[in-house]
Amino acid sequence: MSTRREAYTKPEINDKSFLVELKFKDWLDKHEIPYWYISQDYESFSRALRKYMAKRPDFMILIPEFGFFLVDAEYKNPHPGFETFAIDVEETIKYSSLQRYFNLRVWYVFSSEKYHFKTWFWAPVSRVLEIGKTEKKFSRETGKEFFAIPIDQFVQVADSDDLTRLFKCFLSKRWET
Repeated sequence: MSTRREAYTKPEINDKSFLVELKFKDWLDKHEIPYWYISQDYESFSRALRKYMAKRPDFMILIPEFGFFLVDAEYKNPHPGFETFAIDVEETIKYSSLQRYFNLRVWYVFSSEKYHFKTWFWAPVSRVLEIGKTEKKFSRETGKEFFAIPIDQFVQVADSDDLTRLFKCFLSKRWET
């Protein structure tokens, strides 16, 4: 049986979406955070789930004695000069459907080579939708709609941090608003 790292071929590892997933997996392993990787191949996606207009995240993070939440790990940099992350509206709505129909919590987590994959930016999909109501834009390049979410709306978790920092920051921010 091959490991996830062995399953990647050379061309795939150059793809930034696969690279960020590998780096995130390494961070989870480093901190002994239990998870399941969710296969993204077409055959493993339920036809019945399509009717709910849901999107499949990358990881299920397991919290002992508590439960789990889902994570979409993405390679992203903040927009230069604006300090915002551009988050696809359609994708966010699909994750929101997954949350609503199945009572599952979904989070975005972003990093990139700019941060040497040593800083992870976390935000729950529900927060992105909440802030995104007033921060919706259109890409000049693609014409697609996106949310411009300020970087200060994300919890920054360093490579040396574990999930304790995420929950501590999120809970204190959540109760302040």
